[in-house]
Amino acid sequence: MVRLGSPRTAGEGPRLGTVRRPPRGVKKEDFATRNYFDVWLPDLAPSAPVVSAALSKPWTSSRWENFSKRYRREMAKPPADRLLSLLALLSKETNFSIGCYCEDESRCHRSLLRELLIEKGAVVN
Repeated sequence: MVRLGSPRTAGEGPRLGTVRRPPRGVKKEDFATRNYFDVWLPDLAPSAPVVSAALSKPWTSSRWENFSKRYRREMAKPPADRLLSLLALLSKETNFSIGCYCEDESRCHRSLLRELLIEKGAVVN
């Protein structure tokens, strides 16, 4: 799991951008060279209503729990669930990194993605 735009590390593999929107002011052909992502997977990003509810007030434990539950419900729907199953399977054969713009992974959907992938049997470093 990585913060999009941060320097790449050895062996992290392709970066998968699990964000609703690509980076502002960056040309599409520069996403990878500027360390954002190699492939954009907005299907694994939280929906606009879930993000809006999360950003509406200061973070609290109960608000994080609410966000987590809502995001997990979204990821249980067939398109996202199938994509998570595919990534879990691929993780056994190759390295890749999942990223978002959030600075604090512990309060970011990518921490939940880590849990969901592990639940599906993924190899996670």
